[in-house]
Amino acid sequence: MQLLPVPVRRLAAWCVVVLLVCGVGYVGIRLCSELRTAVTPVLLALLGTALLGPLYRRLVAAHVNRSVAAGITCVAVVAVVGGAVYIVVAALIDTGDQIVSSLKDAANSVSDHFGAAGTSLDDLASNAKELLTKFGGTAASNVISGVSVVGETIAMAVLALLLVFFFLRDSHLATGLLRSFAPHGTADLVEAMARRAFEGVEGFMRGTTVIALIDALCIGVGLLVLDVPGAFGLAALVFVGAYIPYLGAFLSGAVAVLVALADRGVVIALWALGVVLAVQVLEGHVLQPMIQSRTVQMHPAVVMIAITAGASVAGILGMLLAVPLTAAVFGVVHELRERYASQDPNSESPPEPFPEPSPSDS
Repeated sequence: MQLLPVPVRRLAAWCVVVLLVCGVGYVGIRLCSELRTAVTPVLLALLGTALLGPLYRRLVAAHVNRSVAAGITCVAVVAVVGGAVYIVVAALIDTGDQIVSSLKDAANSVSDHFGAAGTSLDDLASNAKELLTKFGGTAASNVISGVSVVGETIAMAVLALLLVFFFLRDSHLATGLLRSFAPHGTADLVEAMARRAFEGVEGFMRGTTVIALIDALCIGVGLLVLDVPGAFGLAALVFVGAYIPYLGAFLSGAVAVLVALADRGVVIALWALGVVLAVQVLEGHVLQPMIQSRTVQMHPAVVMIAITAGASVAGILGMLLAVPLTAAVFGVVHELRERYASQDPNSESPPEPFPEPSPSDS
């Protein structure tokens, strides 16, 4: 005699499965957090491999040695990323004083308008010595921790670059290695899942790069027309920020507007804001549906939830990795659904056509 009806038992079974998946996922996230200095370079290297794979394959197709092709690809990415970082930093340094001065004037005008006594930036500057004396020990410890964070970041970046080289050079061996580690009888399934996951990451990186190039080109041209200083650096910042959907575009656009406000005044800043908003509308309503729908299919709500979850787990790095990892998960889910749907004996089959009438029936 069954104590519970079939629907209740099915619900209980699904609850157990969901709890097990959530538990395994939580343990995996905690392990990755504890081993972040080793896990982060691997994930970044996988993103770099997905992005640089087409260039590497073109070089190999041109009969370039695999090691040489991987080395050329890594040198190219170092040159591009290093140049972009240099342009951004140089542009922000050149206009940093102007931005601070503009913000100070704006704060003073707001303070004068509301009549707040003792809240101007000059009053804060006069008390700077006392504040530094009071919090000097904390500031020194923060500087030391900041130096250690910078050193750790540089070490992870170097390790990620080396892993990109090896992942590219030995990419033709990945399938055989993966099949050798797969349990007996599951090699084909594991290979198919891995291919779909990597295709999802590769599609996201390729589509995001195309969108980032278009955004940077449009905003850079707009800033050049408005004669905003550091237009090339700000365009490079827009390109880098596009790899963090939504938030990256907001932050890079805000920096561009601030630079325009500091150097060219309120009117040009409003025009710069209009250019940034127009490009964002173009991205959201034209570029994203047209480009990303061909590379990876994820609803914007899923993207926003993934970014929020990534930020809560690993900050900015989590925001960068959340969407491509979600794309990989979606690829695996699609592969499993297609594979098991085709093997399901209970799946609906098309109805058999009616038999043709024989001559004797007439």
